Amino acid sequence: MISKQTIDKIFSTIRVEEIVGEYVQLKRAGSNYKGLSPFHDEKTPSFVVSPSKQIWKDFSTGKGGTAISFLMEIENFTYPEALRHAAKKYGIEIEEDQQEFSEEAKNAQSERDLMYKIHEVANTYFQEILWDSEEGKSIGLAYFKERELKDDIIKKFQLGYSPEKKNAFTEYALEKGYSKEILEKSGLSIFPENTPTGVDRFRERVIFPIHSFSGRVLGFGARILKNNVKTAKYLNSPETEIYHKSNVLYGLNQSKQAISRKNVCLLVEGYMDVISLHLSGIENVVASSGTSLTTEQIKLIKRLTENVTILFDGDNAGIKASFRSIDMLLTEGMNIRVMLFPEGDDPDSFARKHPQEYVEKFIENEAMDFIDFKAEILLKEAGNDPIKKAEAIRNIVKSVAFVQNALKREVYLKEVSNKFGLSEQSLFNELDVQKQITQNQNQNVQQHKEHKAPKLEIVPKPEQEIDSVQFNILHQENKLIDLMLMFGDIVLQRRNEKQEKYEVTVIEEILHHFEEEQYEFQIETNKKIIQNIREGIEHDELRAGNFFLTLMDEDITSKVADALIIPDELSDWTTRNIFPPAIGDHVATEVEADILIHKYYYIHFIIKQLTSEFENYRDTDPEKYLETIKKIMMLTEFSKKIVEKLGWSPVTKSPIKF
Repeated sequence: MISKQTIDKIFSTIRVEEIVGEYVQLKRAGSNYKGLSPFHDEKTPSFVVSPSKQIWKDFSTGKGGTAISFLMEIENFTYPEALRHAAKKYGIEIEEDQQEFSEEAKNAQSERDLMYKIHEVANTYFQEILWDSEEGKSIGLAYFKERELKDDIIKKFQLGYSPEKKNAFTEYALEKGYSKEILEKSGLSIFPENTPTGVDRFRERVIFPIHSFSGRVLGFGARILKNNVKTAKYLNSPETEIYHKSNVLYGLNQSKQAISRKNVCLLVEGYMDVISLHLSGIENVVASSGTSLTTEQIKLIKRLTENVTILFDGDNAGIKASFRSIDMLLTEGMNIRVMLFPEGDDPDSFARKHPQEYVEKFIENEAMDFIDFKAEILLKEAGNDPIKKAEAIRNIVKSVAFVQNALKREVYLKEVSNKFGLSEQSLFNELDVQKQITQNQNQNVQQHKEHKAPKLEIVPKPEQEIDSVQFNILHQENKLIDLMLMFGDIVLQRRNEKQEKYEVTVIEEILHHFEEEQYEFQIETNKKIIQNIREGIEHDELRAGNFFLTLMDEDITSKVADALIIPDELSDWTTRNIFPPAIGDHVATEVEADILIHKYYYIHFIIKQLTSEFENYRDTDPEKYLETIKKIMMLTEFSKKIVEKLGWSPVTKSPIKF
């Protein structure tokens, strides 16, 4: 178990803007940063990071919390995994508490955890074979050296080698205590019916580990080196619980910082294309290896940049495939440039032939927008045939139809109009046709989905509606908890009934109110927060917002993020010469008023409960019946006094909004 001292050190060292910035392209917005939500499709940024408070909030989904909770959310890490990942990033040594675990606890690892672990074991094994075994050095390492890769690049991408022996890794993993089932489910080993010992999937191949955004090994790509063997040149891990090839980009973990820094992503086809460009010093590059470009992969890139340059070699199959990629990228709102290398070259060979500066300038000068690219390819095929030429222009307009932004669409159409000497009106007419075709295709796909055989499922009963009395008490309960989290340690100047001055913190004043009323909390998260606050007071400690950010409770950290990042803070009003009061300027007044408002709503909450009960006593218990009526009358009178003190409207009884 990670020690409390280590956890405290991690939280005091890590920076939420740096952790989140590896996944989301953040832009400064006043004292905060803003970006597009990584959890929800949106066009207007609603994802906010506060460096001063060290929290994030996603207003599109309602999620929020710390850097650690962000890693748990986006990477599906457990709490310890997120802590270890952050500690590794910041060079913090993990100290473990010496604690005995039961056998049940030791065996409580999920299959998913084991899947990650066996891939790490395999990754280490393949690297050790490459560097330390004679076979690995003479075959695998020799191949990489022949491709002019330096040791640091081989280690950066954790390249490896799987030996010729048919069950070398399987035997190794079984000896380490991993089960046949987990080896089979991971795709690392195959167990045919007549081969109980199992065989390695990747034998006698060089190995390219495929990492997640955060650096965990999800699967492997493997290249065979023999030319006379009738088998696939490249072999990839099968789909597993942790590896879905359509959701992964090769090299993203090694390239994400350069992509974000340069604000452009180079998109290539193969493993060696990525590695060779890194070798030449160009690091903002990823590959969609083993699959055609997918929407999920584009969204991974979009977290870091909206600018993509597609790098292709000159073969016709690759060029035709690029047309589909262009349309998908445009649909996702990306800005695209495309570049073809000279005939006979691909990114790998070109990067090895030329120095970094030459390659960078070549890409910068030769890359063209998608209109010029498609025009160059399609018009070359059309020659002087007017029908083919018209079809080529229609194909270009079809791509423009995928552009979501209306202003960008118009600019692109003007470009097509100027390029081909066509009227803008005729192009707009064609654009409408193409948009209608696309819309019809999407509707057909949707209808096909809807006409699938319906699943039999249990329909949950609708939740009981919350009446206004209950809604008000829940709202006010939340408001008081938020004040404790935001301003808990602020000292208020108060006077008692004898007009004697005394000091009290926000936490103590609100907590005293709850205890005086013997208030029963309606919301479970609030109950846990109050329990922690009471424990803190017993140890002479005031536990406000920052304390709760280190707790291993997703509901609490999300609640704290809600309290600490307020939507009104996100607008920089000063740019419009508007200077509203700062949050917290009137804490003393606000706390006093909100306590009274809570009293008022709590009284009516109790009156509602008593009213529903007292009719039952009319015939069965007259004494209790009268006693209940007296209570209701007394509470009603008390609520009137609160109304007067608050200055609420005597006509509507509606509260002044604070």
